[in-house]
Amino acid sequence: MGKRLMQFAAAVLAVCLAIPPAEAVTTNRNGNVMIRVGLASSSEHVPTGELEAAHLENNNSMGYGSGYRFGYYDSSLNFVELARTGPSTIQVAVLKTQNLYYGSVGGKRTYSSSITSNILVGCYHIQIPGSFGSFSDASAAASQYSGGFVAWINGAYQVRVGAYASKGEAEAALAKVGSGTVVGTSSYGMSVVKTGSNQILFQYDEGESGRLAIQPDVTGVGETRTWFSDYKYRGGFQYYRRGGGNLTVVNVLELEDYINGVVCYEMGREWPLEALKTQAVCARTYVMKNLGKHESYGFDICPSDSCQVYHGMGSLRTDYGPSEVSMRAVAETAGMVAKYNGKLAEVFYVSSFGGASEDAKNIWGTDTVNEYPYLRGVVDPYEADLDSVNAMSPWTVSYTAAQLTQQLQSKGLGTGTSVASLELTYSQLGNVLQVVVRWANGQSNTIGVDRIRSRFGVNSIRFTVNGAVPNGMATPSQPSNSSDIFVNDTGKLDGLEGKYIISGTGSVSQMDGTVYAISGTGTVSEMGGSSGGGSTTTVTPTGSGTVTVSGSTYVFSGGGWGHQVGMSQYGTNAMARRGFTYNEIVEFYFPGVQVTHY
Repeated sequence: MGKRLMQFAAAVLAVCLAIPPAEAVTTNRNGNVMIRVGLASSSEHVPTGELEAAHLENNNSMGYGSGYRFGYYDSSLNFVELARTGPSTIQVAVLKTQNLYYGSVGGKRTYSSSITSNILVGCYHIQIPGSFGSFSDASAAASQYSGGFVAWINGAYQVRVGAYASKGEAEAALAKVGSGTVVGTSSYGMSVVKTGSNQILFQYDEGESGRLAIQPDVTGVGETRTWFSDYKYRGGFQYYRRGGGNLTVVNVLELEDYINGVVCYEMGREWPLEALKTQAVCARTYVMKNLGKHESYGFDICPSDSCQVYHGMGSLRTDYGPSEVSMRAVAETAGMVAKYNGKLAEVFYVSSFGGASEDAKNIWGTDTVNEYPYLRGVVDPYEADLDSVNAMSPWTVSYTAAQLTQQLQSKGLGTGTSVASLELTYSQLGNVLQVVVRWANGQSNTIGVDRIRSRFGVNSIRFTVNGAVPNGMATPSQPSNSSDIFVNDTGKLDGLEGKYIISGTGSVSQMDGTVYAISGTGTVSEMGGSSGGGSTTTVTPTGSGTVTVSGSTYVFSGGGWGHQVGMSQYGTNAMARRGFTYNEIVEFYFPGVQVTHY
């Protein structure tokens, strides 16, 4: 399974850090925290847009339930039943109440406003006189008519008949029924039909505030897994027509079921247990901190990497979705989150750093002195253990001067000229915070940290260009293969093999991997780093953290993938392999936080 990562826009992140979550925790009658995940929406952060028709299928062949219950969720997200099917009904579709036809659309069988067949679910009906105090009473009355069904309209049961394309057709049919009224619904109405037919099973219309809910299964199994849009999900589903348009679809489920549907997609499903536990804590902390993030669209959290990747319980692929070890990780950390000073921490994570994360102040302007000190950058000597399996560490992006000019001009920079040089400013941790592009015509463009990756087509802000680094700074890219390690500017070691280090407490351990030095001023740098260059390159150090590079080629050599703040997933994997526990890993990447129960 491909690695996924959190790729947030800087502006969105800045807002997230500045504004408290919009919603308090919602707990159902059983004391379980409930989460609403948008599965289809007009939000740009939900891959599936609003739908004319939304299909569900019970995973009956695997014994995870049959039949459906229809109703709504109350303010605590408890399901309130209004109607139900028998257990033999395993495929249903929710339709907006307009004339829709069942047929092939884009290679899939669904309902749409395009005329694709003669199977029509019309928006005109005959309402039978009478009042009904329960679903059973209404259902018994509906069974007396061909095409009869139960509807819940503005808080009351009704019995309706037929689904006609026009008012005229409904009026003609009324003459045969004998008594009744031709009716439609509001622009917020929804019908549930048996998939592939025009048979309405239930209709729901509560106006603009209406939210139809469907809870799979009427047989009482302990766990349901229901198919929607090629993935299977636990929990129930909620539907509404935002602004009277197409359908928004929301998965409503318990917190721990949601975490099971995140961990295996944000991290390798078969990664070490302690790494997956770390991911579970971070995923749980993130969603608890961001409840209501997408409230304007009717749900808490989106299913994409703008929030956290979520695909429920997987697909038809046996190697996709939660695994035994990922579910164990969720179960063994149930309810555990990261807190700072008793409050939920703001947690972020990326695939890898390439050697060090960065202070969030330098990335998003976050106050990492007083408010978010745990989002300061840390040197990561662990993730290099997995360079052989991490495709993003190291990486190289090469341009000729002409190609770099074309790359930058495609982003709207430097019209009618060519690149003369790049001036790169580095942080103390070795990440690029700013690049000034100087053009042959004397003009320049300053590229801030939030746009460096997109402007230069690189995976992270941890790189060198032509191997150049400022005076006194070790290379910020991957650890050097050089065996030369200098001690106190005099002696030189020929490598780490056979060498030992004595800690401040007097313990002695063998030196291996990457070794870092801390100067008297507190600057952390990697020992044994080296810089490079070529015959076509000019390197001019212009300050303690700045270097200017020019030449006929520009080779960006770096490591990592992502925004450079928070936790490294590959570093987490490496730390777990070295024997660290999940709480130790969380506290390493977020110094000062405590892992505790929410």
